[in-house]
Amino acid sequence: MSPPEKELPPILPGVHLVGTPIGNLEDITLRALRVLGAAGVLAAEDTRVTRKLFQRYNLKAPKTIYACNAHNEEKIARKLADLAAAGETVVFASDAGMPGISDPGRRIVRAALESGVNVEVIPGPSAVTTALAICGLNAASFTFLGFPSRRDGRLSTELIRHGQLAPAMVFYESPRRLVRLLAMAREILGAERDAAICIELTKKFERVFRGKLEELAKQFAGTEVRGEIVVVISGQV
Repeated sequence: MSPPEKELPPILPGVHLVGTPIGNLEDITLRALRVLGAAGVLAAEDTRVTRKLFQRYNLKAPKTIYACNAHNEEKIARKLADLAAAGETVVFASDAGMPGISDPGRRIVRAALESGVNVEVIPGPSAVTTALAICGLNAASFTFLGFPSRRDGRLSTELIRHGQLAPAMVFYESPRRLVRLLAMAREILGAERDAAICIELTKKFERVFRGKLEELAKQFAGTEVRGEIVVVISGQV
């Protein structure tokens, strides 16, 4: 049971980054719902996606809503900082997960800090930590590498450098490039390195495949994969 409204801390003007569900819409905190509902200005990576949360939880959307994505974040960040400096409660939510983690958000925070604006983060789900928890690998320490480079040379360098270390490696990957990543990882890190492929985490068709890189590379070769993917590769033992 949530505490009475009078016991809750006030939502102050400033910039608020809200973590949102990565799939299952029930993965939303009470604080996140309260902050979303208090937004005077809402910025969203995709306004259609964020509106689903407002509709699901009967929240009143603010009149001022901006689309803020990788293409226009620099421009919108300055506007959001100015609005927050003028006393607005500005809320930003990316499509899913935590803003700034392979999603827009970093430039918004920088612009707010440069303007002396209060910044708060409302924690929420992350595909990185969800994958680490479910993969079953030794991931007491890990390195998040985001989306692998599309250039084979750079990806090879990354795998060589991080593959020699103890922390597990975590990647986001496109379905179109998963087979390439697995093949290169097998070649560079060895066929016996443990890994996990996490697809559509927390969604209806969530699937997790665990095994050696050799097994996983063969399993996915020639197959068509759909959905959002997180790849976890164990570190050097």
